[in-house]
Amino acid sequence: MRVGAGISAGHDPLTAGVAAARLAGEQLGDVQPDLAIVFASGAHLAAPEATLAGVASVLSPNTLIGCAAGGVLGGGRELESGTALSVWAGAFDGVGSATAFHATVHEDGEEATIEGLPELNQSSGVLMLCDPYTFPTDSVLALIADAAPTVSVLGGISSARTPDGQGALFCNDEVFESGAVGVNLEGVEMLACVSQGAAPLGREVTITAGEGNVITELAGRPALETVDQIIAELSPRERTLIAGGLLIGIVIDGGKPEYEQGDFLVRGVLGADPDSGSLAVSTTVQPGQVLRLHARDAQSADEDFRRALRLHVEAMGHEPPAGAIVFSCNGRGSSMFGVPDHDAAAVHYELRGAPAAGFFAAGEIGPVGGRSFLHGFTATVAVFPS
Repeated sequence: MRVGAGISAGHDPLTAGVAAARLAGEQLGDVQPDLAIVFASGAHLAAPEATLAGVASVLSPNTLIGCAAGGVLGGGRELESGTALSVWAGAFDGVGSATAFHATVHEDGEEATIEGLPELNQSSGVLMLCDPYTFPTDSVLALIADAAPTVSVLGGISSARTPDGQGALFCNDEVFESGAVGVNLEGVEMLACVSQGAAPLGREVTITAGEGNVITELAGRPALETVDQIIAELSPRERTLIAGGLLIGIVIDGGKPEYEQGDFLVRGVLGADPDSGSLAVSTTVQPGQVLRLHARDAQSADEDFRRALRLHVEAMGHEPPAGAIVFSCNGRGSSMFGVPDHDAAAVHYELRGAPAAGFFAAGEIGPVGGRSFLHGFTATVAVFPS
């Protein structure tokens, strides 16, 4: 597999599309890409068709998808606002394929149906970009998990609108205002790297009673009482982290003798009832699941992201990948880390300079415990081995 990536801060849609595509094409050589992905922000959203035409005139990809972005990244750089364009291109050398789709929601009375999702019987992975207002990403991910439990879905939620307030999703040479666009990969190895950027704190406990998104008991005692006791056992620094925002990590794939940081699905606490001692969290729970408190800060987010990337390099025999696509939360960037280019620079360094492109999403899609979820404050990376 071969990958190229290019970034442009030019304001003219056609010219910038050509410039970013040429940078990507230079890394591909004379090979025509099977797939191109375009992330566009700022002035490009006034005339996205011109941007796509510029990319297509250089790369002539067999398949193209993309979306409107609040900011883009690539080549170790992050352009978090303003006008910018990031282009990723991949050639599969005849051993795989990418089939584009546009999925939409249709309501018939009180029922809603999803149309346009591909058959996933032979899928090796799905990349999906969703509109935040017109597509029920959580529900669709649950449908995919039931229909194809071994298929990883990676991607993100579009984080910008056109000047007239419409969505902008790209599928080949068309621009759609709603739904989701994506590609179903077949025969293409795609490794999912998910960093939720939160550090586990305290001891593990088991949910002994709960229903829906409400935890009633932990370790046989009222949930709130148990959480308070765990917090009291933490170090002063850990309690300071918890004071900045308590998170709950829940093991999705149980049965291991020990759980590591990446085994927990990290979710926020929605509220607590002092009278009953119950906790409401932003995911469904069930008795028997293992839980651990989490907290997020810049240091833990940096360490977790770099650790996750290194594990993938180790899994590839310490060889740099062909390339990567990065979906970083728009709550990360300089507002979280205090410096520019954090996630892009980490990807560039840890993946040994492999071509990478991506965007700042309003929600990131990636698997935890073998099932794909919609996350927040997460960096999700699709890594393609050489």
